[in-house]
Amino acid sequence: MKWQCRITNKYRPRDASYQTVSLGGYYGLAGYELWVKKMTNGRVKGANFERELARMIYEQLGVEVKRDLEQYRASDHGDLIGLDGWTIEAKRYASNAGGNYKPEWWSQVTAASNANGTEPVLVFKYDRQPIKCVVRLSSINADFADKDNTAVISFSTWCMLVREGWADEA
Repeated sequence: MKWQCRITNKYRPRDASYQTVSLGGYYGLAGYELWVKKMTNGRVKGANFERELARMIYEQLGVEVKRDLEQYRASDHGDLIGLDGWTIEAKRYASNAGGNYKPEWWSQVTAASNANGTEPVLVFKYDRQPIKCVVRLSSINADFADKDNTAVISFSTWCMLVREGWADEA
């Protein structure tokens, strides 16, 4: 477990994410204190989001997907496998001022989907924000098939797109 620590003047307003530890000796007498907080393990956070997403897909679509452990050994793999016709890339981050996805995330999932002949979906979430999905606009409207436009939609809207695709196949 990793910790982030800062020594600061005890009269300075404390960041709420830190716990305070009193210092003894010279530093304690000089009016200093230690601020500590646990560091977030990004890989664990991402894996937990992938498991949460797999559960949500099962609840919404009735399809059991699982984490693709090959994603760590080879390129052109999505994060979740088992949903035919889709390459799923999941990203979970603490914050982003714009609230939008990073272009390199979209490049990653499109490279994997092109290699597999599937539709890409980038599912991302920032702390205290709803889950959002990025799809090709052609997934929503076939008139955009020759264009590289994208749409940012809610998770439930993406699930509706998947169900509509199943209805079109039947």
